[in-house]
Amino acid sequence: MKKTSRQKGDKGEELAVHFLQQKGYHIEARNWRHGRFEIDLIARKDELLVFVEVKSRRHLAFGFPEQFVSEAQAGRIMEAAEAYIFERAWHGNIRFDIIAIKLVSSGQHLIEHFEDAFS
Repeated sequence: MKKTSRQKGDKGEELAVHFLQQKGYHIEARNWRHGRFEIDLIARKDELLVFVEVKSRRHLAFGFPEQFVSEAQAGRIMEAAEAYIFERAWHGNIRFDIIAIKLVSSGQHLIEHFEDAFS
C-alpha cells in the first residue's frame, strides 16, 4: 500500500522529534497552530526556544528537502512563532531551524539539521 503525504510527513516529524531529543532538546509542541499557520515542532534547549520546520523527501530529483521552505512559508512560520511567544510570555532567545530528512530506503534515512535557517 502506498503511503499518503500526511503519513510520510508524520514519519518525518517522528524522526525529527527523536533526533532533537537525542541532542538534548525538549519538545514543547507538535503541529502548533495559529489561525491557518502551523509550526511543525517547537523545541526548547536551556534558554533557547526553537521553531522547527520538518521537510522530508523520498526522491531528490527536484531538490533537497531544505530547499522546499519558501520565503512565504518562512514568513508564516515567523508570524505563528510571534503568537506563540506572546501567548507564553517568552523573553529568551529564539531560533528558526529546518530539519531535512532524506528517506533513502525502507527504514533508512539521513537527517540534516540546519540551525538558524531563516529569520
